Amino acid sequence: MEAQSNVDEAPKQRTKHKGKHDKDKPWDDPSIDHWKVEKFDPSWNETGMLEVSSFSTIFPQYREKYLQDVWPTVKAALREHGIACELNLVEGTMTVSTTRKTRDPYIIVKSRDLIKLLSRSVPAPQAIKILDDEMQCDIIKIGNLVRNKARFVKRRQHLLGPNNSTLKALEILTGCYILVQGNTVASMGSFKGLKQVRRIVEDCIQNKMHPIYHIKILMMKKELAKDPTLENENWDRFLPQFKKKNVQKKKGKGKEKKPYTPFPPPQQPSKIDQQLETGEYFLSEEKKSAKKWQEKEVKQAEKSAENKRKREAAFIPPEEPVMQGHKSSTDDKTDVNAMAQSLKQKAKEIVKQKNVKNLDPQAYIAGSEAPPSKKKMKKSKS
Repeated sequence: MEAQSNVDEAPKQRTKHKGKHDKDKPWDDPSIDHWKVEKFDPSWNETGMLEVSSFSTIFPQYREKYLQDVWPTVKAALREHGIACELNLVEGTMTVSTTRKTRDPYIIVKSRDLIKLLSRSVPAPQAIKILDDEMQCDIIKIGNLVRNKARFVKRRQHLLGPNNSTLKALEILTGCYILVQGNTVASMGSFKGLKQVRRIVEDCIQNKMHPIYHIKILMMKKELAKDPTLENENWDRFLPQFKKKNVQKKKGKGKEKKPYTPFPPPQQPSKIDQQLETGEYFLSEEKKSAKKWQEKEVKQAEKSAENKRKREAAFIPPEEPVMQGHKSSTDDKTDVNAMAQSLKQKAKEIVKQKNVKNLDPQAYIAGSEAPPSKKKMKKSKS
């Protein structure tokens, strides 16, 4: 029994190593989540801040009226954390600074992000959420990624999509608030979501991948995360691989090279030279203004005449389409004459048929006496 008890106690004894710090620490408990962000407790910093820290940022003029309206709300939200704020409408700046009541050292950085978001057209109720410990923000500058202005506007529209549908889908899948404004994209959310948003925005503006493909990949990742068996596996074999296709563009006609001449081009006449040639340079101010007014009236009359012609064009009846295979007038006349002759012939035939019906058969029989006519009858009576 004693030997068996010694065997049981042997594995419980811990192997000793050289060193004085090889003992269990209170934070080595597996039940502790080391990645959890705990809410700040004011008792951790009872003395407050030793020095005053402040941040300031400028805002555009069109935001002045809105900021003036929502500033009491912003001020009340910052007062809860012991931060003083100031809105300077003369210089167009917003300033936040620590006070004696400030306990959280990191809240001043959160306040700096708050005024930065407010200056970039983020609504105040949404921007105030940045003061929470779990909420972070990222401002992505996209203005310097593309040089061509028209191309930049077109690619920025790809982020929004029709009726902002693409932007809403990205917000749902990444769990972040996204605002596309001017040359920047402001986003708010977790670190993981902000990393995804930055990659999607940069790929879209640099024309590496359309946001729709990123949305498909995020949806598939969301479905794969539900399966616990695939938790520790590589998901690349499940995700679609989109290859960029280089479409050959039609080569435009290049500029024709002019023959090289060592002499510079002739100097173009200045505005004063043109006025000297026309004689306008020597006219008085009244005559110049009268001439300009006359030219303006002539242009106005031409424009009004053109507008009148366009209005009257709506009342002009359209030309009737000519039927194909239509006969000419000579053909019509010949057809009418032929029809008239055929009708005459038919009328003659009808008259002949009537005469045949009225014939007396006795007149054609030999030896038969013709019936006395009406004239003879009258004579005999007389």
